[in-house]
Amino acid sequence: MTTSYDCTAADQRAAGLEHAQRAIREHKCVVFPTDTVYGIAADAFSPQAVTLLLASKGRSRKMPPPVLIPRLNALDGLATDVPAGARRLAEAFWPGGLTLILHAQPSLDWDLGETRGTVALRIPADDVAQDLLALTGPLAVSSANRTGHAAAQTAADAESQLAESVEVYLEGGHRPVEGTEALPSTIVDATALPLRVVREGAISLARLREVVPGVLGIGEEPADVVTTADGTDSPDSPAVVETPAGVVIPADGADSPDITGVPAVDDSPRN
Repeated sequence: MTTSYDCTAADQRAAGLEHAQRAIREHKCVVFPTDTVYGIAADAFSPQAVTLLLASKGRSRKMPPPVLIPRLNALDGLATDVPAGARRLAEAFWPGGLTLILHAQPSLDWDLGETRGTVALRIPADDVAQDLLALTGPLAVSSANRTGHAAAQTAADAESQLAESVEVYLEGGHRPVEGTEALPSTIVDATALPLRVVREGAISLARLREVVPGVLGIGEEPADVVTTADGTDSPDSPAVVETPAGVVIPADGADSPDITGVPAVDDSPRN
């Protein structure tokens, strides 16, 4: 049975988080706010739960969901071969509107769909989302809407689209907070060097380059940027250039990089 909780009230928030934790443990889906839009979440390590999430959205395994994590130290548990430049971006912009596409740890027992060995990770800058992630650990998350429809900006919006396919709805008010611009997360492909922006969003290219000068923008080529093995630029080092197999940005607009192939992206909670 579907239950909604008003997380602006302390007692309902506590009850809602407890119910959501239990639902995740039982391989069910929950909806909760993020700093961008509302997301539908499932246990990232439960193929059954991820299948339910994709079915709820009307999406195939070709567009797997990204993963939201509770803290920076979860990065190395889920990803491997993390470039030093990507790590610096995470330290600078997490929690916040940055999604990193990385090589997934090959030993992990999960099935997010046809990812070709990649995973998209982000830490959301939202109190309700962080409280839930602290209870559940990493969650597969996509925007809380049916594919082809607008991303939900309240839990009630999400419920009108997803209905009984979700066990728990956590209502936290309008997302993004009213009066702020609705921007998706910026997505950076860190599976090859130089690091490359594959979707522009909340974090500008200029701000990324303040941390890692060698980051490439969309459509840019590294002709004049010489990149070292850690993703920074150096005039004395040979360039290291690889192009990912392909990046797909769905028209969905949501913000959880869904990864198709080498990184495919559907940034669900405009994460």
